[in-house]
Amino acid sequence: MSTVRRTFPVPESLRESAAKAGQSVATPRPAATVMLVRDIGAEGERSPHGGTPEAESGIEVFMLRRTASMAFAPRMMVFPGGGVDPRDADRDLPWCGPSPASWARDLATEDEDLARELVVAAAREVFEECGVLLAGRDENHVVQDPSGPLWRQTRAALLAREWSFAEVLMQRDLVLRTDLLRAWAHWVTPEFEPRRYDTRFFAALLPQGQSPDGDTTEADEAGWWAPAALLRDAETGAAMLLPPTRVCLEQLAQRSPAAAVLDQAPQVRRVMPVLEESPSGPVLACEVPS
Repeated sequence: MSTVRRTFPVPESLRESAAKAGQSVATPRPAATVMLVRDIGAEGERSPHGGTPEAESGIEVFMLRRTASMAFAPRMMVFPGGGVDPRDADRDLPWCGPSPASWARDLATEDEDLARELVVAAAREVFEECGVLLAGRDENHVVQDPSGPLWRQTRAALLAREWSFAEVLMQRDLVLRTDLLRAWAHWVTPEFEPRRYDTRFFAALLPQGQSPDGDTTEADEAGWWAPAALLRDAETGAAMLLPPTRVCLEQLAQRSPAAAVLDQAPQVRRVMPVLEESPSGPVLACEVPS
């Protein structure tokens, strides 16, 4: 696998932690995040953030801006996601699509149990944070519009850890459509950060009939962005991006239409930025798959 060396400025929110580099190193927590994509102008909609179909071509991705009060990555633009829950390992969860063994290969891990947990966490988090449910009656069906009052109650119960994702699917006689996800990337938080995550990135095409809402207390803004437009905002300082998000957006900006994105996923390789000194100050350096 070929790689390219990249360097990134240290985000302002991490500079204090970077100054303490060399102290104790936290163990990273397994996590999953999902890049929901659609074609620009899908379903007759125009994103207020990503430009118009006349100004941009290609795809849009659903993003959240984390609140300023968040301990990890405050004010950063992120994809929906979060840490693995122990109950994500529940083998009773109804499952269709690639097997955990196949997912382990795609995610570049020898641990099939971890692969199962990461896939379930990806689907659970995208439902909890934005109401998109990657599930259906079988491999040929996807839930239509899971946004009514009962679904909102279900999301609240998941967030409160009153129910597991397996219980939610079994109660509704649904199966997890793992075939709707694709493994995309693997990034580990730098060692100097006090909160660290070992994160697998996934991509998913927005299911027909569903619409993400960004109804989560962890974000103060949510919506669709054209990857190229958001990257321009990052260059001007209008948006803040962590290195993994920036690289994934760069990759998405080169791909279209949305239906083809899942067939254009890059090979997964573990990437962990390290702190280095440069003439202009400390930077985060890493080898990124090209």
